[in-house]
Amino acid sequence: MPAPLTLEGFRADLAEYLYLRPDEVDLADNPLYAGLDSLRIVTLMERWRATGVEATFVELAERTSFGQWWQLLSARQETAR
Repeated sequence: MPAPLTLEGFRADLAEYLYLRPDEVDLADNPLYAGLDSLRIVTLMERWRATGVEATFVELAERTSFGQWWQLLSARQETAR
């Protein structure tokens, strides 16, 4: 079974694509305004899917902050256990 996605891992993944340090990722930021494009979002989704967390592009696009993304992903992870 793959290692679960943690908040720290989530921040680290985002930071890699935003060219930030994980502690600089503000969960209140809007993903699109922060600089993520659709290709990066899909790449992140694949990375998170490898940890066992499923979410669609549309589900993420409907949410307007990284914090909302984390809520969705962590809830899905809890359901998958």
